[in-house]
Amino acid sequence: MAKEADAHAAEDKEQREQIEARNALDSLVYNIEKMLKESGEKVAAADKTDVEAALADAKKTLEGSPSTSDLKSANEKLTSASHKLAEAMYKASSTAAPGGPAAGSPSDGSTGQPASGEAKKEGEVIDAEYVDVDDKK
Repeated sequence: MAKEADAHAAEDKEQREQIEARNALDSLVYNIEKMLKESGEKVAAADKTDVEAALADAKKTLEGSPSTSDLKSANEKLTSASHKLAEAMYKASSTAAPGGPAAGSPSDGSTGQPASGEAKKEGEVIDAEYVDVDDKK
């Protein structure tokens, strides 16, 4: 029985690689579709079209019983297209938000406390933790 396992080890390894490549591509397709649905309107039509074409190719690859190299190739193409999509989404969000991506966070090295001229808002909640140090029970 051990000899049979050794004889089929290469086949098992290839099948495992194929299954992992298929799962990775399927997961990437799902995530890219979700990203397009949620924020596709923020992206230019040309960028969106490229990603949709890569998605269609990836789905077509998943339909049959492709080789591991075909699955990996489709994964690389879709990943490349998704990077372009993410870059376009980032540019769109950074131009839409005044002050850049760090708006609202202190970038001058301050602690985030109100300046001397600003009054602290009344009723502001301060998050804190309480630790009971009394060990007598």
